[in-house]
Amino acid sequence: MGTAISSQPILLNVKEITKILPHRYPFLLVDRIVYLNLEENVIVGQKNVTVNEQFFQGHFPGVPIMPGVLILEALAQTGGILVHKKGHCEKIAVLLNINNAKFRRPVVPGDVLTLHATGLHLSNKGGRIMAKAMVNEQLAVEAEIGFALVDKEQL
Repeated sequence: MGTAISSQPILLNVKEITKILPHRYPFLLVDRIVYLNLEENVIVGQKNVTVNEQFFQGHFPGVPIMPGVLILEALAQTGGILVHKKGHCEKIAVLLNINNAKFRRPVVPGDVLTLHATGLHLSNKGGRIMAKAMVNEQLAVEAEIGFALVDKEQL
C-alpha cells in the first residue's frame, strides 16, 4: 500500500478499538485501523510511536528502540481485531505461539508502524495470522502468530 498515511481513511478509531480489544494503556498498541477486507482476511492498523512511550525510559535510555515483543503484541492485537470482525465477538484471541519472527530494522520515536495481518486459518477454536510491521514501507518485523479463542468468562 503506497498511499501516504495522512490520506488513508480511518475505518476504526481508538474509541472503537477499545470496544473490541480488552487492552488499555499502556498495553493498547493499535491507534487506528485503516484497511479491512473480510473476504481476503486482511487488516491494516497503525501505531504512532512517540518518545513519551513508557517503555522508552528503560529500553534503551539515550538510544530509544521499541521492544520487539511490543511490536509483536501490536501485530497480535491487530489480528485480534480481524478475528472479532470475522464474527468471533464473544471470544477473545489469546496468544498461543509465535513462529519465524524476524526483526529487520529498529523502531524508534517518530515512526509510524503500519501493522499488516492476514488470516491464514480462522476457526471457532483459534487460528494463525501472518503479520508484518512496516515503517515507511520498510519491513521492521514479520512473524506468524498463533492464537486460541477463549470465552470471555474463562478469563
